[in-house]
Amino acid sequence: MVWAECVDENAPNIRTRKKSSLIFLCAASIFSLGCPLDAQAGERESSTADATHNDALSNGPAESANSEAPARVGETSPSLLTATQVLDQSQAELADVGVRAERARWVNNTYITDDTDIIVELANMEEMQAQLKWAKAAARFDEVELPEETRRMLGFLKSDVTLPPPSREDGALRLSGLASTLSSLYARGQGRLDGKPIGGTEIEAAMTSVRDPEKLQEMWTSWHDLVGRPMKEDYAELVKVANDGAHELGFADVGELWRSGYDMPPEEFREMLDRLWEETKPLYVQMHCYVRSELAERYGREVQKDEGAIRSDLLANMWAQEWGNLYDIVKPEGAGYIGYKVADLLKEKNFEPIGMAKTAEAFFGSLGFEQLPETFWRRSMFTKPRDREVLCHGLGLVIDEVADARIKMCMRVSDDSFSFVHHEIGHLYYYMAYSGQPKLYRRGANDGFHEAIGDMVQLSITPDYLTKIGLLEPSRMPADDKDVGLLLRQALDKVSLLPFALATDRWRWGVFDGSIVPADYQKNWDDLRLRYQGIKPPVARPADAFDPGAKYHVATVGPYSNYFVARILQFQFYKAACDLSGWKGPLHRCSFYGSKEVGVRLKQMLAMGRSKPWPEALKAFTGSREMSAAPMLEYFAPLQKWLIEKNKGKDCGWY
Repeated sequence: MVWAECVDENAPNIRTRKKSSLIFLCAASIFSLGCPLDAQAGERESSTADATHNDALSNGPAESANSEAPARVGETSPSLLTATQVLDQSQAELADVGVRAERARWVNNTYITDDTDIIVELANMEEMQAQLKWAKAAARFDEVELPEETRRMLGFLKSDVTLPPPSREDGALRLSGLASTLSSLYARGQGRLDGKPIGGTEIEAAMTSVRDPEKLQEMWTSWHDLVGRPMKEDYAELVKVANDGAHELGFADVGELWRSGYDMPPEEFREMLDRLWEETKPLYVQMHCYVRSELAERYGREVQKDEGAIRSDLLANMWAQEWGNLYDIVKPEGAGYIGYKVADLLKEKNFEPIGMAKTAEAFFGSLGFEQLPETFWRRSMFTKPRDREVLCHGLGLVIDEVADARIKMCMRVSDDSFSFVHHEIGHLYYYMAYSGQPKLYRRGANDGFHEAIGDMVQLSITPDYLTKIGLLEPSRMPADDKDVGLLLRQALDKVSLLPFALATDRWRWGVFDGSIVPADYQKNWDDLRLRYQGIKPPVARPADAFDPGAKYHVATVGPYSNYFVARILQFQFYKAACDLSGWKGPLHRCSFYGSKEVGVRLKQMLAMGRSKPWPEALKAFTGSREMSAAPMLEYFAPLQKWLIEKNKGKDCGWY
């Protein structure tokens, strides 16, 4: 069974950049990039606009991101006409700038040097400047009566800026520099094992397999001390600078900006997450209770008590976000061995990484999707090169937003890589499906949809699927009495991420709104992790620690609620696909491989991008407009019943 979730992989030892040269080059880039952008904006004005508005607008948003002109949107009062012009020009410019930035990021991620570090910083800054310029232009229309679709697209111009720089002279440069510093500190970070330095990718792998609690504590503590702690001051400054930018766009803070991209008021989005968590929390509490007992049995109660919080470094993951690597410790007696490992099946058939990618492509082909473009096989990075530093964190993207599809992975012939490549190719088909939409609609229906599509496909990698593609002999199909083991292996990854995602973004929302101050960063992080996850650090953490920075998505300042949303949506999508395919058995054993009906409906939803509010996209595939945890709970119902029986007489919970 391949039921695994992607994990963060890191490329250590990114070279330290020369700051003085960088500042000089960045300053030069602002000057040199300004004229081409002005010219491009002038050339792209809408042919339907009158000359007066064209002249006014070309002197507005096309100017440097650090001027006040974008906020004026010309010399005339904002109107539907000027709003239309802003949308026309912004989409043309952002498409061009975005492609250049994606190419720079690709080169840097797959060939990390001092030079490519600087190149990507310049490209990121150019993109940030363009986003800020048009976000400010869009904010000018906040009080103007406009058609609903125009209002929605202008809203995307504002909310798509994950880190909005303020318009002061050094705003974009300072924010870009802080973001790059944090990312670089993470990427070249190291921990310690047996007193020796160990890089990010290696320490993450070691955390999954080492079963010595002293070594686990050493790795956990060194990674959080050496990677997270040095970021604290820069992170606090980044929060201040980005919040200044968010204020200029009309948001209370960056957290509100992040929550505004879900076709609902930010507070309503927060309430929706709370509702979904309350629906799924009973399942998590039962799993936590069972895992805690098994860890106490394995390590002894002097290491892990059979009550209260779980020591986070014992959960076989640096961040205790996914617990699937614990399966060898917690697997149910008699129900844990399913008769095969996918990695062994792949090796028996002499699979290489390319062959695994072709198998994932064939999954979508069985649904009626076309083959990936030929350039995909020449331009992707499937394995870790031996001759250079790369960032292994898995990624699927279409660089030109049309057909230049690629994945970046450090694949091995393993269960995880086989599952993950199906996930990443799912991203590619989503990107290409909505490539005909206007630029501002070329995204998932909401930020959780993209991840959910890939995860839905991973759920379909069942024994039935492995049999259909010839990897598993029918005689080796696991019997029904193995289902609890299979479901526990899934839940250890799928369910455990929910409270981690909530705690991570709850912490950041508090940091951004000022309710969590720098002096209390660590205390509040520990408190939220205890509240939601029921975990605690292996050692007491000092007040000046900065453990959040030891997580990739915090260091690179990426929202995490989308992963929570994706965890819920994937089961809704999966159940809908299984129903469409005519599956009649237990939900967790379904594979919709080969269903053309699923393919037709899936294409319809994917092609929408975010041209309609996400409830409409959800309804197009599932028939429901409401996000619900019911399919996830149906999927894990046999496991939950078993856990409740196993936990009888135990004091479940951690307070």
